[in-house]
Amino acid sequence: MTSAVAVPEALRAIRANLGLTQAGLAERLGVSFATVNRWEGGDGSTMPQKAKLASILALAEEAGVDVANPGDAPSVRSGRRKRVSKADTKTTKPMEQMLWDAACSIRGEKDAAKFKDYLLPLLFMKRLSDVFDDEIDRLAEEYGDRDVALEIAEADHSLLRFYLPPEARWAVISERERYEWPLDERGRSTAPKDIGEHLTKAVRAVVRYNPSLAGVIDIVDFAEVRNGERDINPSKLKDVVQAFADPRYRLGLADVQPDFLGRAYEYLLRKFAEGSGQSAGEFFTPTEVGFLMARIMRARPGETCYDYACGSGGLLIKLQLIAREIDPTSKVPLKLFGQELQAESYAVATMNAIIHDMDVDIRRGDTMINPKFRDTAGGLQRFDIVVANPMWNQTFATDIFDKDPYDRFSKAGGATSGKGDWAWLQHALASMSDSGRAAVVLDTGALTRGSGSRNEDRERNIRKWFVEHDYIEGVVLLPDNLFYNTTAAGIIVILNKRKPAARRGKVVLLNASKRFRKGRPKNYLAEEELQQLADLFRSDQPVDGEVGIITTQQARDADYNLSPGHWVKTADDSEVADISTLVTELRGLVIRQRETDERVLQLLGRFAK
Repeated sequence: MTSAVAVPEALRAIRANLGLTQAGLAERLGVSFATVNRWEGGDGSTMPQKAKLASILALAEEAGVDVANPGDAPSVRSGRRKRVSKADTKTTKPMEQMLWDAACSIRGEKDAAKFKDYLLPLLFMKRLSDVFDDEIDRLAEEYGDRDVALEIAEADHSLLRFYLPPEARWAVISERERYEWPLDERGRSTAPKDIGEHLTKAVRAVVRYNPSLAGVIDIVDFAEVRNGERDINPSKLKDVVQAFADPRYRLGLADVQPDFLGRAYEYLLRKFAEGSGQSAGEFFTPTEVGFLMARIMRARPGETCYDYACGSGGLLIKLQLIAREIDPTSKVPLKLFGQELQAESYAVATMNAIIHDMDVDIRRGDTMINPKFRDTAGGLQRFDIVVANPMWNQTFATDIFDKDPYDRFSKAGGATSGKGDWAWLQHALASMSDSGRAAVVLDTGALTRGSGSRNEDRERNIRKWFVEHDYIEGVVLLPDNLFYNTTAAGIIVILNKRKPAARRGKVVLLNASKRFRKGRPKNYLAEEELQQLADLFRSDQPVDGEVGIITTQQARDADYNLSPGHWVKTADDSEVADISTLVTELRGLVIRQRETDERVLQLLGRFAK
């Protein structure tokens, strides 16, 4: 007997039959945890689009969930789980596997480090095409017919966030639709000879209609010839196109996570590094960490937001997404600014901003040496919110600090030596407006280095300066093994130039080290817990095992050791992940032991007289 239920029940039945968590189901459908959570919430405000509804129906068939009505609200009945055959396994392939299959299609053609230079522009073209199709569907709903919508869009490109000419649409590139190439001035066909020429023509056409993409997607020539041979064999390039054309892997705005391009870039970097036995050399902020930072910052409409090491632009995008979630009726967007050193990351950040229709001013350059955002007087431009995940434990030449024209260091605790973590916080502080706030991801050692030492330590002194000037609002200790290029736990340092009255003279310490879910190959923070963690940080009461609140005097007494692991003990004290805190505490014990020994010897010396 069929029991009529809607999309939320359908998803829950699929998860029950396949033994999936919400995270697992999100991965299978190629969407975010938050999207699945909203769909299962069943309030009717968010429904799967047609492509995702088709994916849900296909997954329901695999799970043995009987779909009675494949319409807007499918009805299902729970049944026996269907055995997945070898022929079915391709349909369960995650998005990362699709990327790797595409990369493998051209392995041997290019050095591993060059794969991404070809794959990312292609991936972006596919993303542009799918979002363009979504835009046409939106217009079709308004005008009642897709062909009419296309005609109107061709006549008025301003109706779209960007315009994609026919030859650059993925259906044409993958030969699923026919395109009549025009004749040149001599009456000859302009049709490309092969897929390499087609892609190069398509990319150039996109740039012609969207000048802001110049230098972003037209960075390689897919038809380039060296020594009489194509750089990439057209047949292998065609395999990549077909891999991206798989209808199970749409890349529209509702199909994948907000920073999909950034995640794809990071994934390819990691895979290529693993294959060559090297480090990826890039810091990618896990999506859920970025959303946690955005929920803590709670950017307000119209605020200026700055990321001085913006990478793929993910942190800035998440600030805007959460701002829209908090105030969905606001028509005033955030004003976003980012600087990035690496050319590839700069290109991905630009792509991300365009895809999300966000106005982001992104500039290339080394922020520590040459910050690009300056005011009319030549000083640093200042912002309402600063977010960043700079390279951890980075070393800099001392003359950068000694001869800094912007006085970022000498006026904020002095110049550091060795590790540059606090130098990045000093830059963040110098870039904050008078009421500005910041959230910066760093290595845990930044909180403890130098504390308990008998020798004066520059990092400890800078930390002392920040505490004594009451700029540190709090610290969040993250779980181990979240970041792809290290197993170490990170921290988020939150700065605030205008703390709420209840927090003045205090530091909030949130120990979230146990708030993780096991994953492969990395742990992750559960999407549904991010708001709870943000609320915990904003609470002004200690919470046993998770939140501690210390005074400036307590920080002094601990010689400015600000590690949440030191102040907030979790339920399982047998597991101690914060090695830096342990080393600091051990060093302090050794020093105190020496002092005790010296006193004992002095007393014995008096008796000896």
